[in-house]
Amino acid sequence: MASPMVRKALKTVVPSAFRSLTSSSRHLSVAAASGNAEQEPSSFTFSSDDLKPAATSNRDDSVYIKGPKTTSSSSSSVTMPMSFMTGSIVGRRFYKNVTTREAEDGNGWSVMLDYRTLKTPSKRNLKCPTLALAKAIAAEWEYQETDGIRPFTMPLMKHACTALERVPVTRPKIIDHLMNKFHQDLVFCRAPRDNDLTKDLRELQVEKFSPLIKWVESEFGFKPAVYTSFFGGKQDEGLVKAVENLLKKTDDCELATIDAIASSAHSLLIAIGIFRGILNIEQAIELIRLEEDLQVDRWGLVEGGHDIDIADLRVQISSAAVFLQLTRK
Repeated sequence: MASPMVRKALKTVVPSAFRSLTSSSRHLSVAAASGNAEQEPSSFTFSSDDLKPAATSNRDDSVYIKGPKTTSSSSSSVTMPMSFMTGSIVGRRFYKNVTTREAEDGNGWSVMLDYRTLKTPSKRNLKCPTLALAKAIAAEWEYQETDGIRPFTMPLMKHACTALERVPVTRPKIIDHLMNKFHQDLVFCRAPRDNDLTKDLRELQVEKFSPLIKWVESEFGFKPAVYTSFFGGKQDEGLVKAVENLLKKTDDCELATIDAIASSAHSLLIAIGIFRGILNIEQAIELIRLEEDLQVDRWGLVEGGHDIDIADLRVQISSAAVFLQLTRK
């Protein structure tokens, strides 16, 4: 009884489905043939004269890292995704040698791809404050494969461009954003004490977060308030002002580092702890993953999920911490 009904239903459904697929395929074929498909705006594009030696002495032999390519062409330029966090392979390696040299004005260090000077998105020289940072960024470019450039393997380049381009023009907004999230800081959060499911977590939070809480109290003169509310609590105005003043005194590279770590850690205090040398990378990662690691110990690790999250977090925190150290003279 059921089989004839199923066959009858399939006869009515399948032909219409095939017609829809055929129509869609025909539409896609026409669009492809007409050449109207837009190119991916975040892809690498190289001008043909990039691969030729300089013909005149006044030629701009620089590598530009900028936004999507517009209709206007620029000599010796490279169009690169603004985000270095994509997993895409973009373009081909167009250079052979990577070197460093002192900036022309004697203020900082530049990275050279063959005879081209590496530049920022706004076509400013990528001037590193220290030779160590310049060599580290040069190493990121040196180890790119010949089949394509992988921006996501260049975290130091990303941090340097952020410090040089984004922080100087958006410093007040960055500080405001960090302070708006301060009251919901991960370090202030405690699991409920009257719940059997979260009792172990609360004990672990008290044990691991207390040293950082005590340091904050001794450093800024105000005791932080802890809370169990999902929406956070309200910290003393004196503590808020003290932390805000610390952020205002940072240089561009320091603020870029704090912002990057706080974004990955969901904690401004952990970022400040690394900045001040109170926490090392491993200690910071332990605090960030405190609750999730407890769940992994209890229920097990999900391959392709937890392990990737751990690796990604380690890259984000480590690269920012290393960037900070390399910028210090």
